[in-house]
Order: sequence, then structure tokens, then C-alpha cells
Amino acid sequence: MNHAAQVLSAPSRRGLSKAAAVYEHLRTEIVRLRLPPGGRLDKAEICRSLGVSRQPLAEAIARLAEERLVDVEPQKGTFVARIRMADVAEANFLRRSLEIATVQAIAERMEDVIVQRLDRLLAYQEAAVAADDVEEFYGLDVRFHLALFDVLAMRRVAEVVETSRAQLERARRLLIPKPGRINRTVEEHRAIHLALAARDPRGAADAMAAHLDVTMAELKEFSTRRPDIFEI
Repeated sequence: MNHAAQVLSAPSRRGLSKAAAVYEHLRTEIVRLRLPPGGRLDKAEICRSLGVSRQPLAEAIARLAEERLVDVEPQKGTFVARIRMADVAEANFLRRSLEIATVQAIAERMEDVIVQRLDRLLAYQEAAVAADDVEEFYGLDVRFHLALFDVLAMRRVAEVVETSRAQLERARRLLIPKPGRINRTVEEHRAIHLALAARDPRGAADAMAAHLDVTMAELKEFSTRRPDIFEI
């Protein structure tokens, strides 16, 4: 059984319908750029590789279309959407607002055990950089930010950011191969961590703003050079 089929072999065990499992699988593949922007989705091949019928695939594609991750063009086919900078900017605005507010809210009540947990995550990130393990690094990057929402303990805030993450994350992944980018990301995370460890709300907010703003500036510059995958 191939990997994709294994992912969907027992959706009920994870509390998912087949359509939901197909959706999660395709969404992950799109966000991780394994299904590249502009690429055509071969529905017959997807059904074959996942071992599902057309119905759950159709439901999954409808959800992905609502999230603007795929474009359904009658008589032409279904395509992975190019990355729309307007969607990226909107997602970044939302994320920036909520993450800055989050670090401001949690800074003064940071417990030593949380500071140590964040420090360990950063140590793991540094190890991933040293090993040139980009996928591991990226997963740890996401975990670092999610850990801040865990401290905030406001589930809906984390959910709002997560629902808007896909558009931004596709674009951010394109920057990872850029020389020095992941090293700078760790440095930016370290600045956030140091401000939180010092229980400094303003410093934490400034460090988070700087981290998110530099990423967006790099994305805007990169998008102008790749019209094949970005839609300005």
C-alpha cells in the first residue's frame, strides 16, 4: 500500500469521514507544495492512489475551492491555485494582529517552565538547521508559534489563525531555500523568546512584529520574480 493510501486507510479511526480525510491529505500536499501552484489535479489518479471513489474527492475539492486553494475551471479541469498575494496579505494581517496581541498578553505571566519549553524548541530548530533538515525545521517553526497560543489558552484565537494559515504557509515555504533564511528565522524567534523570558510585553510585541514583517517584505519581493506561481 502506498503512503497516500495508508493515510486514508482507516479514516474512521481518526474520527474522519473519507471526504474529510481526502481534504486533509490534499490540503497538506498543497500547503507543502508537493502539489505545486498552477498544477492540474488528475482526479482519476488521485482516486486510484487514495483508494476512494469520486464522491469524497468531489467533496474535498469543494472545500479546497472555498479556501481558494484550488480553482475549478469548467471544461478545463481542476488546478492548484496560484498563490494570490492579496490572500497572503490578508492572512498575514490577521496573523500579525493576533500574534502580536498574544505575546503582549502572555509576557508578564510567563512561567519558567514555559520559557524552558520554548528554549528547547529553539534548540531543536538550531539542530534542524545544522542538519539541513528543512521539513523538521518547518514543523518546529509552526510548533513554536502554536506554543504561544497554548499559553494564551484561547482556543478560538488559535483556530482563526490556523484557518488562514494555508495561503501564508504556501508562500513562506518558498522562502525556506533562500540562503540564510532559516538561520535568520531562528534568530528572530530567539529575540521573541528573550523578550518573553524578560516578561517584557513591549519587547515581545516588537520582536514578533519584526519577525512577521520581514517575512512579508521578502515574500512581496520574491513574488515579483515568480509570476508563474504568484498572482499579484
